Amino acid sequence: MHDYKKRVLLGISVVLFASLSSCSERISELETTDKSIASHQAPSKTSSQLKKNNNNPQQYHPNCQRITLNFIRADNAGTMNEQGANYVIIFDPRAKELEFKVSLGIAHNLYAKDAKGTFRKEYIPKPFHEIINDENAQLNGRRPIAAINGDYIDIENKPQGLNISRGVEYSGAFKEKRSSFGISGGKPEQRRATIQKGRRKDKSLNYNVAGGNGRFYQNGKFKNICKELGEYACYQETSRSMAAITAKGYVIWLVNNSYGEQALYPDQFDDVLEGIAKNNCLGKIQEGMLFDGGYSTALYFDNRIYVENANPIGSVFLIYQKDR
Repeated sequence: MHDYKKRVLLGISVVLFASLSSCSERISELETTDKSIASHQAPSKTSSQLKKNNNNPQQYHPNCQRITLNFIRADNAGTMNEQGANYVIIFDPRAKELEFKVSLGIAHNLYAKDAKGTFRKEYIPKPFHEIINDENAQLNGRRPIAAINGDYIDIENKPQGLNISRGVEYSGAFKEKRSSFGISGGKPEQRRATIQKGRRKDKSLNYNVAGGNGRFYQNGKFKNICKELGEYACYQETSRSMAAITAKGYVIWLVNNSYGEQALYPDQFDDVLEGIAKNNCLGKIQEGMLFDGGYSTALYFDNRIYVENANPIGSVFLIYQKDR
């Protein structure tokens, strides 16, 4: 009788051990799968696929902490991914640690005047790496920590849209017709980012402004601007540079220099930006526009140029960190 009980208990123990081992194996398999998903870029072929991916519970969700300045890479769903094609800079324009400036390709110092007291505007072709490294890129002796390409450039090397550097205007023929991205002057806590056509009615908003074109978010509403861009810029020339502003006042700069599967098309702009905003607790996207694209896209962060192309640049928006 005792031997029979021992055999029964031994059999139960074996079954329990096998069940626990099987469960442990399944957990390990799930953990491995999760890590694999996190380390590989999700496919990004259509907006419907991206929106489906946005519902994936395995997305990155950091704690909602205040962001001053941050650089990440993300896939086309806006999920943080070290191999992602989107180079992203997130910052708070109200941060007291940050300052801003716009620079351009000119043959003299910014804000220089001629004998009559008029601001000199002698434009020359300059690539991105020269603009961010010349004397005009300095602010109070500091080099920029971040930068993105801005305005389009005409055949005379002059910027086409509205460009203002610390209150001094360097603009072109389309300054009232095209959208521009700006950060106001004043006390840090009062600074705010804006996107609109032409000069702002509030003078403090016309402090640092870089031109662009192609507004795809306005007052929180997204618009697919493929038709406005035209066949070539929509489907073939897919290197993009853009700025977006969230409901919490944060700014997202994004550059995607890819073609093929990782290319970013206009019907995906909302997917990637909303994904970034959600995953970093930035609030809903309110405004968004393109900077010059194609062979002009460029992005720099913390002593490294992540994207640069061959064309000279119409203008560059610069960020400075006071403790750097």
